[in-house]
Amino acid sequence: MSTDTPRSSANSTAHADAPVWVVTGGAGFIGSALVRQLIAETNVRVVNVDALTYAGNLASLGAARDHARHTFVRADIADAAAMRDVLATYTPSVVVHLAAETHVDRSIDSASVFIQTNVVGTATLLEAVRGYVAALPSDDAAAFRMLYVSTDEVFGTAPVGTYFNEETAYNPKSPYAASKASADHLVRAWHHTYGLPALITNCSNNYGPCQFPEKLIPLMIAKAIAGEPMPVYGDGLQVRDWLHVEDHAHALRDVIARGIPGRTYAVGARCERTNLDVVRLIGRVLDEVQPLSGRTREQLISYVTDRPGHDRRYAIDPTRIETEIGWRPRYDFESGMQQTVQWFLDNDEWTNAVASGAYRGERLGLGAAT
Repeated sequence: MSTDTPRSSANSTAHADAPVWVVTGGAGFIGSALVRQLIAETNVRVVNVDALTYAGNLASLGAARDHARHTFVRADIADAAAMRDVLATYTPSVVVHLAAETHVDRSIDSASVFIQTNVVGTATLLEAVRGYVAALPSDDAAAFRMLYVSTDEVFGTAPVGTYFNEETAYNPKSPYAASKASADHLVRAWHHTYGLPALITNCSNNYGPCQFPEKLIPLMIAKAIAGEPMPVYGDGLQVRDWLHVEDHAHALRDVIARGIPGRTYAVGARCERTNLDVVRLIGRVLDEVQPLSGRTREQLISYVTDRPGHDRRYAIDPTRIETEIGWRPRYDFESGMQQTVQWFLDNDEWTNAVASGAYRGERLGLGAAT
């Protein structure tokens, strides 16, 4: 475990009485959005725990990285001693567990790392948190919250006319989805068996700034900016329910503030789009702000062999989080996509730094073991 402490120790002392949140995976896509919000909009002291695997990037933290209320700890959630040390050192009142391997295609090519991080890592963290909470004074233990951030992919495919909610039966179809489903069950078991004050959210597909370019939207943006073919799986009519990452981060904060331990909250923006529609919208937005010479991005769309076990539709019914928590998304998809495309245009240094690593925009998810 290594620690990157804030640069201003005097300011850190000034914030000593502020509540402490541990965020695992805080250098990833959703985690960094949450960290940025917490630093910009609250007085929370954030302890950011991330192993900095290929998709973790401290540059995604922006100004939060060097803020006095932000501390970075490089550690693996599957390292029990490191997790116990983080909790004992920083004494948080909240743990938000976002650290995970997340890309379906990578899980098809190499499932074992998903089991290690998403299942073994979650179990290890749960045990560390259980021991930490057991040693807290009773009032602090009663106020403590752990939030595990999961995905709607644990439910499999939603037939047309149906929607995932908190009572939907689990039916994971990919190694990634199965690993997240396993972790969901572990969190529930630790709550019911040990009384751990834990909550779960299952979110729809996220998009927005700082997303690693192996995912659909940032990959298509990168291809479209470069004027390269934009590959669409199968017929492109797979449906996803899109959620802006900033809206998701607000939802996580609201669930921690007003959610009931032991309950699950499905987080979605009622924003279904086919993959083909998403790719076409990206093309139209870029054609307006950065047109290609003599052609449109629509002409760059190509169709490639679908990935194995590709779920046809995801769609969330967010009624519980809307009614019990009072959360609502702030972005509609069109304005959110315009903001996202513009962010990637304005932040080519971030994109180039990410692209200089192991991922080069190649096709993943063909089932070839690594």
